[in-house]
Amino acid sequence: MSILSDRDEKMFAPSLSLEQQKDLAIKLTSFLSQYSHLSDSYIIEFFTENLWQTLPACWQSVLKDLSSPQIADLLLDATCKDRRYPSVWPLSLLAFRATAHALAFPREDSHSREAVAGTVKPDEFQENNSQSSLLGHIFRKHVKPKKQHEIRKLGTLVKLICDETGCSQVVDVGSGQGHLTRFLSYGLGLSVTAIEADQHLVSMATVFDRQLLWALDKEKQKRNCSFPIPDSSPCHVAGWVNPSATWKDFLRQLKTSPPGVNQSPPTFAPLKKKLKGSTHETKVQETDQTSPTAVAHGHLNKTEVSSSTNCSNFNEDSTDRESFPDFVLTGLHACGDLSATLLRHFVKCPHVRGITSVACCYMKITTKEHPAPPGLVQCPASQTTDTRSEFGYPMSSWVKGLPGHALSYKAREGSCHAIEDYIRRLREDSERLRTHCYRAMLESFIRDVRADLRRAGIQTIKKAHLLPFTEYARLGLPRVGLPSDLPLDSARVEAMLKHQGRVVVFFSLALLLCPVVETLVLLDRIIYLQENGVDSQLVPLFNPNLSPRNFVLVALKQL
Repeated sequence: MSILSDRDEKMFAPSLSLEQQKDLAIKLTSFLSQYSHLSDSYIIEFFTENLWQTLPACWQSVLKDLSSPQIADLLLDATCKDRRYPSVWPLSLLAFRATAHALAFPREDSHSREAVAGTVKPDEFQENNSQSSLLGHIFRKHVKPKKQHEIRKLGTLVKLICDETGCSQVVDVGSGQGHLTRFLSYGLGLSVTAIEADQHLVSMATVFDRQLLWALDKEKQKRNCSFPIPDSSPCHVAGWVNPSATWKDFLRQLKTSPPGVNQSPPTFAPLKKKLKGSTHETKVQETDQTSPTAVAHGHLNKTEVSSSTNCSNFNEDSTDRESFPDFVLTGLHACGDLSATLLRHFVKCPHVRGITSVACCYMKITTKEHPAPPGLVQCPASQTTDTRSEFGYPMSSWVKGLPGHALSYKAREGSCHAIEDYIRRLREDSERLRTHCYRAMLESFIRDVRADLRRAGIQTIKKAHLLPFTEYARLGLPRVGLPSDLPLDSARVEAMLKHQGRVVVFFSLALLLCPVVETLVLLDRIIYLQENGVDSQLVPLFNPNLSPRNFVLVALKQL
């Protein structure tokens, strides 16, 4: 059963039945466990671990001389219609490619003209690469094109869910600088509480709120007229959402304004005039002359501003249904376990009526095998060992019980890669493709001297692809504590450089599995919701060329 009305159904990919979900999970775990040696491999170990030789001999013979555009067409691009094979491929390789494409959720919306066109950027950026033509200018300030695209599309979807559930309250978790929050509040007329762990970002969001209202006030004075926008001002709360905490603890966070939240943050240069009566937030009164949609699209012809210092949109003392308002949860690229935590709160909290979840940073998800992966944000108030019984993956009982369901840190890290961007590089035969070969070569020389230095981080070397390898090594070696003038065998360097094409091929084989890994993570969450009596749909909402993590998991609870 669809979670949305018939008029909106055409926007979304069809949902699977529970039996279809379970069957797909079986196929995914079986396939990924069979090829885990690819998804678990580190391309920087191409030479040190002799990764090329781990491929079947029949694969090696047909892949070793492929050009970069051929790799894009013959391996990675599922939509390529004109595949011209330079030689006969073994059935095992053809089956590997076909299965990977068939099992992964489609990353493009078949109803989207942007997807059909296959452009790098959506139509909204055709006139101006940095400004969306579909988003009002007041919401574009400080916002990069990728984020403009995301907040417009996700904000519209959140408003749709609010209309379906009858909710006017939204909680934006992991809100950062508040770009989505402002669009939901000032653009779409919703009452929004934003929670963000980084106090600095909370302060920035507050400043940007005031800048937006200052711009409206300036517009009003310039045009000598009044402009109504919705009677809602976003509330920004600084707080870390603890994955081990209960939904009641989460609600208490939403009702609490931490010390300093109501204080005026430092004013940026553009904000030279203080709004009358404003100490932190500014509330705007709405009349029936102009709709919130007009504000969202930048029709700034009238303005009316009044101030308010009340930060909390949830100021009741109780969490009882009768006294606490229902709301919709949203998280735009909620990192690691945060997206899983929001889904659990959605299932368990009676006040959460709907959710739109956009996940990212799958490598930071906790698992039973890796309860503390690198980069995991721990509770700032405690450094004690996490004894949680629930992890970010798997969430569902079904996937948890399947043999081969485990996903390594490397497999989850790979699933965050931008496959569309890499296909573009291959088609352009970009010089950037040599970077993986350079790093793999450097790994080999590092281990010659320090065998214990495995996969040491050297961070990004600017414009590495434009440098000769010797210069790349000179810059990279000191970052792992080795001398920059470490002798490099020139004959060995030349021999390894000749294998750059094979490095690209191997990386592409592993990259082909990345959407499959992401599909399993997201399918596990869909099944988890189904096990808890909630239907959901997975929406490829964003243009994947602009926003690689483009899936939105949408669910709502009917009363």
